[in-house]
Amino acid sequence: MSATAPTPTSPATPPPAPAEPAVLLDHVHRSYPNGGGTIAALAGVTLALAPGSFTAVMGPSGSGKSTLLNVAAGLDRPSGGRVVVGGADLTAMSPDAVTRLRRDRIGFVFQAYNLVGHLTVAENIVLPLLLGGREPDAHLRRYLMAAVGLEGMADRLPGELSGGQAQRVAIARALITRPAVVFADEPTGALDSQTGEQVLEVLRSTARTLHQTLVLVTHDARVAAAADRVLFLADGLIAGHLDAPTTEQVTARMIELGR
Repeated sequence: MSATAPTPTSPATPPPAPAEPAVLLDHVHRSYPNGGGTIAALAGVTLALAPGSFTAVMGPSGSGKSTLLNVAAGLDRPSGGRVVVGGADLTAMSPDAVTRLRRDRIGFVFQAYNLVGHLTVAENIVLPLLLGGREPDAHLRRYLMAAVGLEGMADRLPGELSGGQAQRVAIARALITRPAVVFADEPTGALDSQTGEQVLEVLRSTARTLHQTLVLVTHDARVAAAADRVLFLADGLIAGHLDAPTTEQVTARMIELGR
């Protein structure tokens, strides 16, 4: 009797191991001095975000949203717990090593754009590569400029751009290093609704094309409803989540949290 090949359920063919989280926070705390004591911005947050996922973070003012984003992106160091991005434990690394990893593997889109006024659009986009001593990829720069709707604007200065155009430059700059994870802090907060929707679609479509994990803080229920999952924060803790959310569900949950 001839031997048969093992089936997918056979002990000889173990199931594939689950994918390593793109972002892992393990009992993360972050406290800040407050007069003679301290205030806890994060009070023991644990979460795991899958590679390629799109997660929105919401919560009342002071709930810890921006602190969560800054700690997860390596811009701020937790007071306790672990932060792991792409398998690298940021809390076990030196500040210099975290800076290098953030420059190479993490993209961050700020609400305030943070463009350098005397540099052109093209120069602003490739700035992270130049700071890291890496040769800019002209093909990728052109691709990103086309993807975010900036074709023909390479030589413009930030002062010659609208708010929506400046935010698109910031997005292209965050993506130029081919980061595994992109964090965005209120990227549509200062934009009108139509421009905000366009910027959100740019973020979502480019992240999908480049197989990136997207984590976005927002106060806008319509923006959050575009995500795969919404995490709700309250008093520095995860207060719940919604999968495949609708605008109405997000709005109702925020009312429950005392928005």
